[in-house]
Parts: sequence; structure tokens; C-alpha cells
Amino acid sequence: MDILLFLHFYGKVLGIAKIDRSLKYPGAWYQVGNYQIHLIVAPSSPTDEQNEKWGRNPHVAFCVANLDIAKQELLDRNYPIQASASGRPALFTQDPDGNIIELSQQ
Repeated sequence: MDILLFLHFYGKVLGIAKIDRSLKYPGAWYQVGNYQIHLIVAPSSPTDEQNEKWGRNPHVAFCVANLDIAKQELLDRNYPIQASASGRPALFTQDPDGNIIELSQQ
């Protein structure tokens, strides 16, 4: 896991506010409303054996104001995307370590 890629993806691409953490092992914390995302550098990854339909794998989901703009932002930065198989306004992408992120529009 390259922590700089994570900092860029979550902070710049998704626009989530990074917050301070006092832990000594590598990682980063982000604040999303009343919730936090804790990214921790681990020696192995649970993403090694994923279903080809990303929505059927463990993932985190975020609502976005405009799915078309979010999709174009991901494509412009060469992140992979996959449309939701359900047909609803949502897409899936992967962060730099292969963790699945769902973006949906209300």
C-alpha cells in the first residue's frame, strides 16, 4: 500500500477532509460528517479474491451530488469504474489498494 496514493485518492479525488491521528503505525484518518474512515497499512489485503461484480464485494458507499461529474473525475484520473448492475444511479471504483468504493446519487 502506498500511503501517498491513498492521501491523494481520498483527499483530492473524493474531497474528504483528512484529520490528525496520534498513532505511530502508517495510515490516515478522514472525517465524513459524523463518521470517520480509518485507513491502516496492513501487510496483506482482503481484496485478493474479489467477485468480478464489485458491488457484490465488501465496500464502502458515499452519496455524491452529481454522479456524472464524479464519474468523469475518476475517468480523467485513470481510476477504474464499473456501473451498478442493479441499474440504479451508482458506480463502483477502486482505491489505490483495490478496496471497492461505491458512489451513488440520491
